[in-house]
Amino acid sequence: MTTASSTPRRVALVTGGSGGIGRAVVERLAADGFAVAVHYAGNKDRAEALVEEIAAAGGRAVAVAGDVADEKAMEAAFDAVEATFGGVDVMVNTAGIMVLSPVATLDLDDLDRMIRTNVRGTFVVSQQAARRLRDGGAIINVSTSVTRTQLPTYGGYVASKAAVEGLTLILARELRGRDITVNTVAPGPIATPLFLEGKDEETVAAFSKAAPLERLGEPRDVAESVAFLAGPARWVNGQVLFTNGGLA
Repeated sequence: MTTASSTPRRVALVTGGSGGIGRAVVERLAADGFAVAVHYAGNKDRAEALVEEIAAAGGRAVAVAGDVADEKAMEAAFDAVEATFGGVDVMVNTAGIMVLSPVATLDLDDLDRMIRTNVRGTFVVSQQAARRLRDGGAIINVSTSVTRTQLPTYGGYVASKAAVEGLTLILARELRGRDITVNTVAPGPIATPLFLEGKDEETVAAFSKAAPLERLGEPRDVAESVAFLAGPARWVNGQVLFTNGGLA
C-alpha cells in the first residue's frame, strides 16, 4: 500500500514504525520531506492507518511487514521499499521489547525474547542496511539511558541494549568510505505504552521528577534526535546520543 506520486529526495525505513516512538519518528521524518516505510510486525491496520495519515498531509509512505529477527523477512522488506521508492537512505531501528525483572528471577524465555528482538533484530536490520543503504545515508539504532543509570529490574533489557550500542560503534567504523553515519539514540523515561505498562502512579510520578526538566519525555522528543541524526548531523558518527532531559 503506497500513497502520493512525487519522487522524494530521501527515503527512510522505520522498524516498529506503527506505534510509540516509531510512530513519532515516522511522522517527523515525513514532515521533513522523507518518503517513509512504516514497518510493522503484527498490527497491519495501525500501520496502514498511519500511511493514510501521511498521504492526507501530502507525504509518501508504504507499510511493510516482517519479523525483524528474520533475515529473509527483512530482505523482503528492503526489496519492497526499493521497488516502491527506488532505494533506502535512512534506517531507524525502533522495534524492541522490554520485560522488567530482577536478574535472579527473570524468566529465561523472556530474556530470549528480548535478545531475539532487540539484539538479533537490530543486527539483522543493520546488516541489511549496511549492504543496501545508498551512500550518504544514516543508520540510527535505539538503546536506553538505563545503560548509564543502572536501575534495578532492567538487567535483561539493558544487557540487550548494551549490545546494540556496541554494534553501533563497530558498524560506524566498518562503513568507512561510504559516507554513512551509524548512531544510537538512548532515551530516558518516555511516556509510551512500553514504558508505562506495569507501573503504578507513584512510580511514574517518581520517574517524571528524575530529570532536571521534571517531566517524562514524549515520543516526539526522541523523534527530534532521530531527525537530527537522519538529516543535518553528518559529522556525528559512532555515537550514543542520550535523549533524556538531563537524567544523570
